[in-house]
Amino acid sequence: MPTPKPPAANAPLCRRCRHYFVTYNPDFPHGCRAMGFSSKRTPCLDVQEASGQPCLRFQPKTAT
Repeated sequence: MPTPKPPAANAPLCRRCRHYFVTYNPDFPHGCRAMGFSSKRTPCLDVQEASGQPCLRFQPKTAT
C-alpha cells in the first residue's frame, strides 16, 4: 500500500473550519458536517487520502 502524502503547508486545517466538530464517540472523535462523516483522524486527512486533493468544502470559522 502506498504511503499517503502529508498535507501541503497551505492545506486547510479542520479545526479552523466551520464544518468541523468534535463527536462524543471516542472511536471517531472528529467530524465534518459538510461531508457528513466522522473519523479517527481529522477529516481533511481522510479527504486528502481518498481524493488526492485538499478538502474543497473548507470554510474558515467566523470570528465572534
